[in-house]
Order: sequence, then structure tokens, then C-alpha cells
Amino acid sequence: MSSDGASVRKIRLGEAEIELETGAIARQASSVLVRQADTVILVTAVGAKDAKPGTDFFPLTVEYREKIAAGGRIPGSYQRREARSTELEILSCRLVDRSVRPLFPDGFHCEVQVLATVLSADPGTDLAVLSILGACAALELSDLPFEGPAGGIRIAKIGGRFVAMPNPVERREAELDLVVAASAQGLVMVEGGAKEATEDDVVEALLFAQKVLEPFQRLCAEWRAERGSPKRALVPAPKLDAAKTAEVASRLELPLRDALAIPGKHERRERINALLGEVAAATTGIGEDEAPLLKAALEELHVREVRRRIVEDGVRLDGRDTTTIRPISSRAGWLPRAHGSSLFTRGETQAIVTCTLGSGDEVQKIETVFGTEERHFLLHYNFPPYSVGETRPLRGPGRREIGHGALARRALQAVLPSYELFPYVLRIDSEISESNGSSSMATVCGGCLALMDCGVPLSAPVAGIAMGLVKEGEQLAVLSDILGDEDHLGDMDFKVCGTARGITALQMDNKLGALPREVLIAALAQARDGRAHILAEMAKTLAAPRAELPKQAPRVLSTRIRPERIGALIGPRGETIKEIQSSTGTKVSVDENGLVCVYGTDGIAAKAALRKVREAAGDVEKGRVYAGTVTGVKDFGCFVRIYNGIEGLVHVTELAEGFVEHPSRVVQEGDEILVYVQGADERGKLALSRRAAAGTAPADVAN
Repeated sequence: MSSDGASVRKIRLGEAEIELETGAIARQASSVLVRQADTVILVTAVGAKDAKPGTDFFPLTVEYREKIAAGGRIPGSYQRREARSTELEILSCRLVDRSVRPLFPDGFHCEVQVLATVLSADPGTDLAVLSILGACAALELSDLPFEGPAGGIRIAKIGGRFVAMPNPVERREAELDLVVAASAQGLVMVEGGAKEATEDDVVEALLFAQKVLEPFQRLCAEWRAERGSPKRALVPAPKLDAAKTAEVASRLELPLRDALAIPGKHERRERINALLGEVAAATTGIGEDEAPLLKAALEELHVREVRRRIVEDGVRLDGRDTTTIRPISSRAGWLPRAHGSSLFTRGETQAIVTCTLGSGDEVQKIETVFGTEERHFLLHYNFPPYSVGETRPLRGPGRREIGHGALARRALQAVLPSYELFPYVLRIDSEISESNGSSSMATVCGGCLALMDCGVPLSAPVAGIAMGLVKEGEQLAVLSDILGDEDHLGDMDFKVCGTARGITALQMDNKLGALPREVLIAALAQARDGRAHILAEMAKTLAAPRAELPKQAPRVLSTRIRPERIGALIGPRGETIKEIQSSTGTKVSVDENGLVCVYGTDGIAAKAALRKVREAAGDVEKGRVYAGTVTGVKDFGCFVRIYNGIEGLVHVTELAEGFVEHPSRVVQEGDEILVYVQGADERGKLALSRRAAAGTAPADVAN
């Protein structure tokens, strides 16, 4: 306890030394200041005292914001202040939201707001996970009915061992990278990616995460006992009296079973809504104040019957059993001007997906608290209102769309070639044209087909499946390929993506507050079988990437120059590189490491541009053969100019095989010869060999 009334707790989680403080800052709220190294994050939690009249849901709002000043920078926007949330902030916000939302009890309808503000950011720390820890601690100390203690942790598998709270350098080498939230009762939320991990690896990682989080959960429980506010009592929501509920149930039971047997989503919903209206109208003695209670009772009976059919009869809303995948059909290359395209349909869910190959200057630059990052693979997920037969204004992507796109991107990223091997910026665009559940997984499947249609050399095809769960007492059913209503009425949404060899991405949310281990194991095994079936169906359309790029896509040639020669290539005010592009009709990009890529639909023009690039950069590679002009003949050898300003010496012993009496007997000034670059001497002068270049084919000459 500090002298100013603040309370501080310290804990080590894996490789992270973390400090939590309450009572000194933001004292009008339940607040926790989280510190690790130079990172400082303020997390606050505030709840309204009463629910708004008519509210029948839990209005939780979570916000995560990174102050650019936290990294010692000024925002790059015109107004030089933070604007709306960035994509990275939204993804971090979703991690916090999904970690705490399931831990509030049913029937709690007071508005709650959780804010995480990054005040100081150390690049070696995990801002999102620290925010989860702060949110769980702040809610535990509050008067809100938060059913903790809980916490969040990042787990990576590196070199065959599991590491908790790895640093960014370690994460780049990780075979498995998961963010896990858990309470003392079990798993709450999982999000992450992998390099074709096995199901056993995932289970082991999640059990390891739960073990690592136990000390933090104990800390929160002890801290709450010392500093926490008394928890407010949960007032039960009013319900229809037992007699009227029994009357409604007797009227509804048999007609509802018939309605639930209708396979089509819209037809089923229309019949159920009509039936609920008929039963409500026929129920006698309902006053105006009881109308909402009747509506709630009817909906509860509806949900209970859906769940009963699944766990007792093994029959789902569309008539499937628990493991059957909906019928799948797909097409590839159906949009003539798109570089790559697919149409993926699974039941009543459908995605139109395109893939576009772009040049290096089309890379996405992302401003973060630490600086600017570049992204070469983009995936955009769109969910228009017509996909569910609704009307609403078209605005920018919401949090859900950004989250679904990030999951699909992570699933496909694992099988993409490196940028050096395939130097294109890739953009996947997924338009959900019809939806009845698992639309993000349709994006993964359709995205894979579009990439292969584009000729992108994937290491393996990827498919995704959404798993569900219905648990009633000791009875439970794990569902493969869930419908939208099964997501809404069920207890879990567990998305698993991967190849035939292993998992590349997964995302799990549940409404139980905690997920038992045996359910996790069963869901992963069932997902593996479902994934294998989907991959087999996709292979009927396209089993491997096409051998050639589409004719309308740009071709790329690449070379590498020394980083110190980048300025020479660009030229003053960019004039040199602009001239190369305009004179050849190509695009030229260069990164900070000296990788130069030339993009053009005309192969001859691209080669001409590459030659101009090498001339402008004045750079040569050791071990390559170049064409050059003899500029001088001396007793000890001859000088050869490869590019303007780039000359080297061919020593007399390197002019030809055997003894050379004098260089002039082999070459004359002005001769065009081939030379092999042996390297440079201690003064940086090029050492060349005509003898070693003899017999080089024209195609192997670098310039």
C-alpha cells in the first residue's frame, strides 16, 4: 500500500514482470493502471446503477485507444490528433470485449463501459494482453456482478516449448501464437494463428495458458477482498406467472416442433414468428404490462425446444445431425477481368471472393503507436445487408467485419510464399452474398480458391469450419458447420481453419463463462474431420494453384541492390525512378533492404526497366556475369565498364585460359566482353574475370 492511498500489486507472468495499481488515478471509476517495462495502460470500468426501461440485452461497450504520444510521436493526420479507431485498435478492443463479456450473468442489463487507454508504449510489450489483464482486474474490483477472477495471456510455441508473454522477436519465430482468456472455471476466449499446428499442440497450449493464469486469478481475488467494492445484487428479471407460462407452453409445444422442422431459414423464421403471434393472441388474461413478459416467455420456450431437439434427438434446425456439413459447391475463375476469383457456397452461406496482384508501391502503410508498419497481404470482408434479406444504410466496415477479415487473413497468411519469393502485394476481397452462419469461414475457403486461381504458389490449400455447442445439464452436443441461429441460440462459436496437415488460425467464444477441456478436445477432433471434407470438396474445383499467372496480372522481375545505392536509383526528387517507369510503362518499387521489383504486363519492357534500374543504381552482384565495355588496356590487364561509373579490373591472368603475353593480344579498347564479378579488393574496386565468364549463355547475363 502506498502513502497516497493507492494499492499496488506485482506479478510475474511468463517472461513479463507486471505491476497493477488502483486508487491513485481515475478515482471516480473502478480503475487499474497496468505497467510492464515502459508501457503504462489505464483501464477503467463504470456501470450504470439501473437498467434502462425495456432493455432486454447486456449493453456492454469496450473501447481500446492508443495515444500516439505514448510512442513519442505526433499523429500523421491533417489535424494532428487521434481520429477514429484504427484497425489494430479495433482488433485489440475485440480481444478485451470477448474476454470479459461472457463473465457477466444473464439478466444483467445495466449499461457498462470499459475503456483501455495506452499512455506509454514499450515496443517489447503486448498492449492488447495487458489491457485484458487490466480490464479483468478493474471489473473484479468494481461493484459490477463480474464472475471472475479472470485474466488473459499470450502463449507461443517456439522451438518445441511453450512460452508465456513472448516478446515481438520471439513471436516472429513462433509455430503457434495464441491469446487466451480464462477464469478459474475454464476457458473464456481464444484467438490466434499457427503454422499448421496439431490439435494436440493447441490443447496443450490452452492448458498451459490456464496454468500460467492461476497466480493472476489468485491476485485478483485477494485484491478484491482487500480493496474491492461490494458487489451489487442481481435483481431477477420479472417473468410471466407459472400458470400462464404453462398455458403458453401447452399451446406452443406441438406446432413449434412442426415449425422447427422447416429446413429453409426464412420460411422457418416466418412460420415461428407467426406461430408466436398466434399463441400470444390466444393467451387470455394478459395485461398491457405483461405483454413483454409473454414475449420473453415465448422466446424462452422457443430456445428451449431448439436446444432440446439438438441434445436429446440429435436433430438440428435444418434437419442435419451434429457432424454433417451443409452441401458445398464452388467455382473458380468466373469473373473474367479479376486476376483471381471464386464463388463459394455452403448451404445458405455464399461468398464472392476476388484476388488482385499489385505492385510493391501498393503496400498498405499502417500508422501505429510505434511507427509505420507495412502490410503486403490484405483481406477485406464485407457483409452487405442483402445477404440476410435486410435493408440498412451502407457505411464503412464495422468491428465485426474487421474481426472476421483479420481471422480469415491469419488463416491464409500461414500458407503464402514470402514477399521475396513472390514479390506482389495481394488483396483478397470477400463479398458475402448470402449468409446463414459461418460466413467468415466461407471467406477462408473462397479466399484460398481465389488465390489458387490467381496462380499464387500456396504451400497447401486452407479451409475453415465453425463449430458450435449446446449444453443442457450433463447433456451436450458439439455441432459442425453451425447455422446463424445455432450461433445465436447455442453456447459456443469455435472457428477452426487449417490445411490437411494442421491448424493455421482459430477463434473461440463461448457463453458458458468457461469451457470444459473435454468439450475443447471433442470440438477440435470434429473440426479436423469437417475440414478434411471441405478441402476434398474444394479440390473438385481447384486442387492446386494454377501454373501460370492470369494474363491481365502484372509480371514481376526483381533484383537486389546495396541499400546505400537506393538514393542513386530514386534520384533527386524521384526523377530517376520516375523516368524509368514512364519510359518503359512499368512500375518500380524498392524497399529499405534494397529489394527492387519491376512490374509490367509486357515482359520485354520489364526487362528493359530492370536493365535501367541496374544502370541507375550502379550496383553489381558478386558471382554474376555482366556485359561490359573495355575502357583501357594496360600491361597488367584491362579496365571494363559495366555501368556508367562502375568499372573493374580484369587482371591479365583472368583474361583467358593459359599464358597471356600481353592484354592487347586478347582485347582492345572499345571491345564488348563478358566478365564474371569475383568481388572487390580492399579499396572497393571490382575484381573481374573474362576467363570465368567464357561460355555463359545470353539468358544468364545479368544486364
